[in-house]
Amino acid sequence: MAVDILIAEDEPSILEALTFVLRRAGWTVQTVTDGEAVMNAVRREAPRMLVLDIMLPKRSGFEVLKQIRSGEATATLPVLVLTAKGQQQDRRIAEEFGADSFVTKPYSNADVVDAVRALLGEPATADSR
Repeated sequence: MAVDILIAEDEPSILEALTFVLRRAGWTVQTVTDGEAVMNAVRREAPRMLVLDIMLPKRSGFEVLKQIRSGEATATLPVLVLTAKGQQQDRRIAEEFGADSFVTKPYSNADVVDAVRALLGEPATADSR
């Protein structure tokens, strides 16, 4: 089965919540918990988009994003970056590296679903509000 969304998040409770919310919204989800695993999973699963935490073990989200944007096969992969509240510098750096969208932690489920729908080019639905 094709994977809609690859989530790269190392915090178990956030990963579980994101997986639940995105699956409930109808997407197929695959997860990884460190920066080194992201590129392998992107190549193996060919997801439609990536939800990427900045603070990952082994390799930061910034390094992952930079590598994704430099690869011919992955350069156009939509990337939604998760940033901690108040980390404006993280957001600025992620923008420079080519992030497509941002959701700030703590986030609402509707914010995440709406951002994913927008990046996948899917219409917003009344139940995502």
